[in-house]
Amino acid sequence: MFLLLSSIIPALSFHSSNSPLPSSASSASTIANIGLNCTSGTNISTIQWGPCDPTLVTNPSLLCGFFDIPLDYYDPSIGNGRLALIKANATGEKRGTFFMNPGGPGVSGIEALSATSDLLLAQTGGLYDIVSWDPRGVGSLSTPGDVFCFASAADYASFWNGTIELEGINMIGNFTDQQDIDALLSQADNMQQKYDELGVRCQQHSDGQYLRYIGTAATVRDLVAMADALDGPGSPINLIGLSYGTIVGSWFLGMFPERAGRVILDGVVGPQADIFDPELGVLGWPSQLTSSDDVYKGVVTACALAGPEGCAFASVGDGPLDVHDRVQVMLKAAHDAQRANASVPLTSGQLRTQAFWPSMYSMTSWPDLMNITLPQAEQVVLAESKSIATSAKRSEILSLFKRGEFSNVTYTTQAIMCSDAPDVTANDTMHNVFEIIVSTSQNLSHMYASQWPATTFSCSFWPERAVERYAGPFNKTLSHNILVIGNTYDPATPFHGAKAVADGFGDQAALVRLNVFGHTSQTAPGGSSCLNDIILAYTTNGTLPDGHDTVCEVDDTFEVFPGVNTRSVIANLPPGSV
Repeated sequence: MFLLLSSIIPALSFHSSNSPLPSSASSASTIANIGLNCTSGTNISTIQWGPCDPTLVTNPSLLCGFFDIPLDYYDPSIGNGRLALIKANATGEKRGTFFMNPGGPGVSGIEALSATSDLLLAQTGGLYDIVSWDPRGVGSLSTPGDVFCFASAADYASFWNGTIELEGINMIGNFTDQQDIDALLSQADNMQQKYDELGVRCQQHSDGQYLRYIGTAATVRDLVAMADALDGPGSPINLIGLSYGTIVGSWFLGMFPERAGRVILDGVVGPQADIFDPELGVLGWPSQLTSSDDVYKGVVTACALAGPEGCAFASVGDGPLDVHDRVQVMLKAAHDAQRANASVPLTSGQLRTQAFWPSMYSMTSWPDLMNITLPQAEQVVLAESKSIATSAKRSEILSLFKRGEFSNVTYTTQAIMCSDAPDVTANDTMHNVFEIIVSTSQNLSHMYASQWPATTFSCSFWPERAVERYAGPFNKTLSHNILVIGNTYDPATPFHGAKAVADGFGDQAALVRLNVFGHTSQTAPGGSSCLNDIILAYTTNGTLPDGHDTVCEVDDTFEVFPGVNTRSVIANLPPGSV
């Protein structure tokens, strides 16, 4: 559910209108008038809640509404936008509101709360309304909404035809073959030109007028304004931030430390120095990958422990490295076939980016990957030849990944994330980006450093920056202590990010490490009674464990493969790198 900071190939979804969220806009929602105080974002009106559109939200107990915002809190003459909101009512005696940002950037809060309202109500004791929203730049209901740069899917495909944007980076091992390095670097000039042209397209699209008003600082001010409207001006703000939502949370704590209520940061992106490399001028993609290969090791270990009876990609007597070797044989076959014939139905880059990487986000994805996707893809890859390189075959294979030819044609993630980035520097060249990819693959993540396209590198070429960016500090004195959660094996936001944020706040933060594979604690299958008790005590009583050394295990009820649970996978991880 929660994205990370890498983008899969953008896809087949176009919309330009902002249709009403409630089924009856006139009775179900009132657009609130918002004050334009750039310090507090105080709202002088209220939100009227009503039934959600049942085609979008199937849970009838949830309510929806709209909320007006200024595009620029410092310049009201720029005009207004609006946010689509969703709410789960408290089930007990209401104490206030808990806001939830599900991450991305680009994940819809409407969709996320629709899926997680029961969990969040349980974690907060039913004592709070849970409110989420589609932030600026997200979805078709908020304005600004999704950011598009192409007129159609065909326009997008034509623009990127024949480039690594569609095919991924072709390499084996960890760029041990100099020919792979040379082939990648030879594309730098063309890809730089393409990304420069992309920037112009994005500016010239009708959505381009909003690019300067999409960013985390504005989202934080929107959060404060919503809290003022719902709980009263100056009220403590309670927030659950997941993945990119932890950036929203960190910026909120920096910009409005006196408003901190009960704040939970889960799946934590590191401090700003981690996010944006000041020398390279790009997002710190390498720092995000420090645990990604460990998660991959978890997959092959679990498969080996299950054996062929439980995991189709294992053979009798296989250990984790044997399963890994089979994966590498398949990737090499795809690599060699593409080198010999550019029109193969499935490339090594597509396998890594579209099959493996999304499956790292939750252990619940591992069985489909190892029992369905890889065995079928392997059959095709090992038999690849020009005779089967048809568009029909390509679509058939890509459908194994539960993806279409494209998966998201919006540039929402780039628009939000890159609006926060430092200004472009002389080091922002595609040649430098490709050299970073090679170095990271050789020294840090053999499996995932070569993912492309990667949102994290788009900011070197993105044409706009937000009218307001917050640069810290990120260790101010808070009005309430916070809870920081990180998974031991998180592919996108490794535990060191959570530790860095908690260390920055010192004794104002409690740090909990959840011993599980996946992105954010909410993806932990079977859950953790230990962590649930900590969250419930914090949200209901404000109590937190002492220090930064609390470790929680997951409950043993979940088996990723028959007879294989999380603890057994961790206990049998092979040492060293893969």
